[in-house]
Amino acid sequence: MSSASSRKDRLKRAESLIHPEIRNPFVHELNLTTTDKIRIALMSVTVAPIRLLLVLVLILVDCLLANIAIAGLTQQQLESEPLKGWRRMLLHPLCWIGRFQFFIMGFHYVTIKGQRASGEEAPICVISPHTSFFDIMIVFVLGLTSSSCVSREENQNAPLLGTLVRVLQPVSVSRTDPNSRQSTVREIIKRSQPGSKWPQILIFPEGTCANRTCLISFKPGAFYPGLPVQPVALRYKTKPDTVIWTWKGPNVLTCVWLTFCNFNNEVEVEFLPVYKPNEEEKKDAKLFARNVRGVIAKALDLPVTDHTFEDCRLMMEASKFGLPMEAGIVEFQKIIVKLGLKLSDIKEQLPKYAAIANSKGYISIEDFAEYLKLPVSPALEEVFAMYDRDGSGKIDFREYVIGCSLVSKPAKTEETITMAFKLFGGEKGYITKVELVQILKNAFTMKDEGAEELFNQIDVNKTGQITYDQFKAYADEKPEYASLFNIYQELTNSETTKTDSNVNNSKDKTD
Repeated sequence: MSSASSRKDRLKRAESLIHPEIRNPFVHELNLTTTDKIRIALMSVTVAPIRLLLVLVLILVDCLLANIAIAGLTQQQLESEPLKGWRRMLLHPLCWIGRFQFFIMGFHYVTIKGQRASGEEAPICVISPHTSFFDIMIVFVLGLTSSSCVSREENQNAPLLGTLVRVLQPVSVSRTDPNSRQSTVREIIKRSQPGSKWPQILIFPEGTCANRTCLISFKPGAFYPGLPVQPVALRYKTKPDTVIWTWKGPNVLTCVWLTFCNFNNEVEVEFLPVYKPNEEEKKDAKLFARNVRGVIAKALDLPVTDHTFEDCRLMMEASKFGLPMEAGIVEFQKIIVKLGLKLSDIKEQLPKYAAIANSKGYISIEDFAEYLKLPVSPALEEVFAMYDRDGSGKIDFREYVIGCSLVSKPAKTEETITMAFKLFGGEKGYITKVELVQILKNAFTMKDEGAEELFNQIDVNKTGQITYDQFKAYADEKPEYASLFNIYQELTNSETTKTDSNVNNSKDKTD
């Protein structure tokens, strides 16, 4: 077996980087039956409008009470200590109204299982999965005076509802500002310390909404304090599932209206036993987060994946280049751990991938050949197979990122490029068109016209000769060539070795 074949097999056996069982947790397809459609039509002209009107009226009452509760307080004061005195008393009617609102929306049955731990036993409640804006309901179910939460910074600036968010005095987090995340962690640590005046913190550690088919990566913010946490499993039992609101699927208004059109929306909140970290978990917040996620996943009987909010950002970036949104899904947490890449590194690969992928968001062998201006040949097929990790006959963006890191970039060394330049006839300091055409024809069965076109692309100065600097610049732009150079060299060496062996065998027989 050749070294190239061994390398291909070894890469395919790298189980830590194979495709995840759950391909895209950020897509929700709502399949409505004929019965569902009839029910929605009837409810849309009867009950749903009344529900909407009542909810809007109660929101106005909520906003009035919230404005009174925080009147005269600066943002700094709201962040420094919990509300006290008469301001705190106003949280009780706000909580009652909030619960009534959800009842009006159709959430008639909210079942509580297990025993909620006190703030002294577990200063942080970790709730999962996070699948909808309806999840805020749990704050009202558990009580505004005994719960605080973590919320996006942008939510506090939302028209009308921003006041309701501010009165909850959440720990603010910005998902785009790295400095904000550090401040958030410090605030969580401060609020969760023994003797703190702040109530128990409720955290959805996934940091974004998914489709409830799995548990994605937990962000470590809730686990940095190294204190006991209470895992909480959240189940919606509504069929069809109109509650899920994630990155690709029904929008906010659709989710709200279809949920209003359900006869009943059933929710179950299960408090699991308090999880006390061991010494290793106290020192490693990511390990602590993974283990708590495992506990909740087991209770819900769901698989876990290493998708994160960064995958969502890549989905958005992919759509900018005309790719399907799901093309950006790479299981980001696993990629950065195994390959040491950053989000910026992966984003840089998207435009190049988009330029190659002409087959419905994937790269076929024909797309690969067109990009490299080469015909489909055994050498090209071998390189393609190194990228095509699942043997599907097409390369998705995740496989491309892995391939660039494990196949092309390691092969693209100065030594490889120098070797290839000499191989193409560059010992004299340049390569002529005849030399390049002949080598490409022999190595990759490339036709003369295609080889000449490739020569003209590299010969940017139109001198009829390719210098080493021009050759290297083109190889840097398309690092996939480096793998082809290596394979061609291996094949050449193999042929040379075979020839030498035959010569020696003939000589031995003659002797």
